[in-house]
Amino acid sequence: MTVRIPLAAPDITKAEIDAATAVLRTSQLSLGPELEAFEAALAKYHGVDHAVAVSSGTAGLHLALLVLGVGEGDEVILPSFAFIAVANVVLQVRATPVFVDIEPVTLNLDPALVEQAITPQTRAILVVHTFGVPADMDAFAEIARRHRVRIIEDACEALGAQFGDSPSTRRAGSFGDLAVFGFYPNKQITTGEGGAVLCRNPAHARRLRSLRNQGRNPDRMCMGADARGCREASGWLEHIEPGYNYRLAELACALGRVQLSRLERILALRDAVAGRYDALLANVPGLEPPPRELPRRVISWFVYAVRLPIGSSRERVQSELALQGIATGCYFSPIHLQPAWRGHASAARPLPVTQAVAPRMLALPFFNRMTANQQQEVADALKQAVSLPR
Repeated sequence: MTVRIPLAAPDITKAEIDAATAVLRTSQLSLGPELEAFEAALAKYHGVDHAVAVSSGTAGLHLALLVLGVGEGDEVILPSFAFIAVANVVLQVRATPVFVDIEPVTLNLDPALVEQAITPQTRAILVVHTFGVPADMDAFAEIARRHRVRIIEDACEALGAQFGDSPSTRRAGSFGDLAVFGFYPNKQITTGEGGAVLCRNPAHARRLRSLRNQGRNPDRMCMGADARGCREASGWLEHIEPGYNYRLAELACALGRVQLSRLERILALRDAVAGRYDALLANVPGLEPPPRELPRRVISWFVYAVRLPIGSSRERVQSELALQGIATGCYFSPIHLQPAWRGHASAARPLPVTQAVAPRMLALPFFNRMTANQQQEVADALKQAVSLPR
């Protein structure tokens, strides 16, 4: 079936194309000035000292756990209503994921349940800002302080989101010990594939830069125009610890730098698309749109995910829309119920809110340049699909 209205679409302008082309006219395609510029812009935007660009959000989560010393015998609290990478990386550092239930409105981790789940083995809380809705970072900061655990923010879906009391709001990604962003093509901005880790601690930043680059000594690595000669002179093949190839190419960084410079306009476009959906779907019986106004929060719209009427078949609704060339997405299939996790000890905890909400969630087509006519078509098709006899 031909897809006429995609689920997501990147917003690439001539400025991004020109920036990428300019990189191709140089002799440096990795670890160059575009990396430095992109990292500096990310750090400045979030009001933190350091940003370290990496090859994906998943890579960023992996490095964040390693830098905080999370490993065998440690527990990490996280949601099951999230992209599976948050749990995979915990296993990859040989720690134990502890799934905790979510709040029914924000779909973020429930702070009260998180506190109940803390044990002497808890090392970190992995807080996901689900769908670009900021989590209650004040509550998590207080829990972390009392129990002496670390906070990792998964802000991969929340670039530009804000939390707190005006005028002292802060951006998602500026609260935790470390924060991770992802720039896959369905995100607010994209680098194609890519991500970043934000932090304030210079020792954390130094180790992140080493680990992303095969464990090389970051103090002996040069950036910019003279990097090639500097590598040859300083021992490019000398390594201070085992690391990974999690570098982000200059082409991707150039793309990300320009995208970030357009972020406020991008956020406004996405907010407008969400507002049009709100109006179009306001009177569909039983259909619940995503929350728009939440106390102390500014949402950064990642997806527009509705809750289908209770008793509706999500598979049938998806099929009906697909017949009309309209793509949709199931955000999220709970991690603890997926085939790869069934039978795992971490999946035994009951998560009633997650298990009640997840089967009803359906993400509608949502992207910066989506037209009013496209949204009208999606809304009409959705209304018809949910009104069919069950």
